[in-house]
Amino acid sequence: MRIDILTLFPEICRAPLNASMMKRAQESGALELGIHNLRDWTTDKHHVVDDAPFGGGQGMVMKPEPIFAAVEDLKSRFENRDSKILLMSPTGRKLDQSVATALSSEQHLIIICGHYEGVDHRVVEHLVDEEISIGDYVLTNGAIAAAVLVDAVARLRPGVLGDEQSAADDSFSGGLLEGPQYTRPSEFRGWKVPDILLSGNHGEIAKWRKEQARQRTQKNRPDLLSG
Repeated sequence: MRIDILTLFPEICRAPLNASMMKRAQESGALELGIHNLRDWTTDKHHVVDDAPFGGGQGMVMKPEPIFAAVEDLKSRFENRDSKILLMSPTGRKLDQSVATALSSEQHLIIICGHYEGVDHRVVEHLVDEEISIGDYVLTNGAIAAAVLVDAVARLRPGVLGDEQSAADDSFSGGLLEGPQYTRPSEFRGWKVPDILLSGNHGEIAKWRKEQARQRTQKNRPDLLSG
């Protein structure tokens, strides 16, 4: 899988995505990642990427020319792959595990990071396949959200996680939050690990974990059970 990120702040994406599992995924070839500065596709000497909105209003709007040029260039470089164009935007479809799973099957993702007051709407109308939001709040720029999206999607690809079962056991994968986990020592400050986890009875442990997951979901995210 290849993912290309177009942003005005590439350093924001590089730090989290060049460490830990994402770094190992790139080193192993499980993930190809390109992080690009959108200003590289401008044609004026000042590398202008924004302008005032027509009709007035606060802030600036990202211009369409460099965005179209960047996406078309990247698509031409990898024309042997089907490319899906995403825009990180608070007005987009909310990212959840099912969205991440669907995107993980794509060959090539090009992620556009919004900034300022957003992008010229012709980008949305004529270039982007889907707008994605990571939650009902607004960030200073889309690069932060893009890093979250890449991590959520890439970790579902074969060879990225050390244990393929880890993704299947994650919160949301089975409709419930993940249950509690414990490790050594078996007693810490007088608090003991539940006896069932020390019993060696894997069938009973599985039942306990499922019930704990249900209880945790009921407490923290009852909306997941209502559906």
